[in-house]
Amino acid sequence: MLRKILVLGAGKSTSYLLDYFLEKSDTEKLLLTIGDIDPKTIPTSIKDHHNCRVVPMDILNDEARRKEIKNSDIVVSMLPARFHIKVAEDCVAFKKHLVTASYISDEIEALDKALKKKGLIFMNEIGLDPGIDHMSAMQIIDRIRNQGGKMVLFESFTGGLVAPESDTNLWNYKFTWNPRNVVLAGQGGAAKFIQEGTYKYIPYHKLFRRTEFFEIEGYGKFEGYANRDSLKYREAYGLQEALTLYRGTMRRVGFSKAWNMFVQLGMTDDSYAVENSKGMSYREFTNLFLPYSPTDSVELKLRHYLKIDQDDSKWEMLSELHLFDAKKTIPLNHATPAQILQLILEDSWTLDEDDKDMIVMYHKFGYELHGKKLQIDANMVVIGENRTHTAMAKTVGLPVAIATLLILNEKIKTPGVQIPISKEVYDPILAELRNYGITFKEYEVPYLGYNPHSVGN
Repeated sequence: MLRKILVLGAGKSTSYLLDYFLEKSDTEKLLLTIGDIDPKTIPTSIKDHHNCRVVPMDILNDEARRKEIKNSDIVVSMLPARFHIKVAEDCVAFKKHLVTASYISDEIEALDKALKKKGLIFMNEIGLDPGIDHMSAMQIIDRIRNQGGKMVLFESFTGGLVAPESDTNLWNYKFTWNPRNVVLAGQGGAAKFIQEGTYKYIPYHKLFRRTEFFEIEGYGKFEGYANRDSLKYREAYGLQEALTLYRGTMRRVGFSKAWNMFVQLGMTDDSYAVENSKGMSYREFTNLFLPYSPTDSVELKLRHYLKIDQDDSKWEMLSELHLFDAKKTIPLNHATPAQILQLILEDSWTLDEDDKDMIVMYHKFGYELHGKKLQIDANMVVIGENRTHTAMAKTVGLPVAIATLLILNEKIKTPGVQIPISKEVYDPILAELRNYGITFKEYEVPYLGYNPHSVGN
């Protein structure tokens, strides 16, 4: 009797997820059903597998969605987060477990009592960040506590970047996940964290000028800027007494200062539409945000406005993106500045077929043990294979797939809405990930507290 796994959504992050299920399908007796709005995009090697069936799926078609959920044993939603609640409510109704890589929403959280009553597991935040970051952090935090240590500091940074061998632009960056999320990163409220016992708040317009710097052995220097809300994990991680709790996003040094130019110009704004955007040149778009001058060129106005010299490396970074090109035009009608900026960046930052991406994660743990302050640094680097089998797809998809199988095999048993912070969850998943080259290196280093080289503390 085949056990039925339903995967809803087959986007960029699912290549390793689908491969994992199908590689295990004979030994684990699995039948994989993939529901996607555009089945043509699913590789033939997946569609033709003897343990796979593909169905066209508009997630807003209640009848079709419910039919597939009812006929499954467990559901994996790789859809945009806003659609999870529809899937989740069906899973409650038909008594099915659910796995997602997304943050827990208030609507999903509200289902917790119903799940516990029915013995159902809704595993969320089980991708990369959130996901691997939770599991790898809690494994070390629990180990420190089991030794009698007291946590005083936790910092964590993750970056989806381009691998060194495919790094061909001045930004040292290419899109490895949803470009829209990159353009809108940091918006929606001030970043908040606690540093050396003091609460810190960074408004969006200052976010990319407040960075921390660190080095990953073998891969050079990186910078990190704060995530929107680091404090929401104080209780989950049991870090209420920690003096520093800071979670951030990692980039190559220089990226944040350059990205700040877009923020200051207003190009990342998604709150209004640009009139007559269709057919507008990249040069005309850039000029929208600059003062009028009957004599000065767009280039000169921009340099004056942002106070950058012609020999400044940031000027070359802007020029590289064709922002002053009068021939390249925008095909989007009534588009927001953020949508137009995304289009322009995709011109330059899309991975080529053989390009490799890179995931970097860095944790810092400060703790007190037997009257001494100690520190552990841990980092993970994963390099992708190509544009399809990316490091991003690997680190997002594999934890989701492994968790799904563990739930199906009743190795993970605790019911309710949850994230992967318990030993029952993180130990077997991290052990399995090591088989796929996803590992952490740990270093015992002198306790430094907060990074003294950070900007604007």
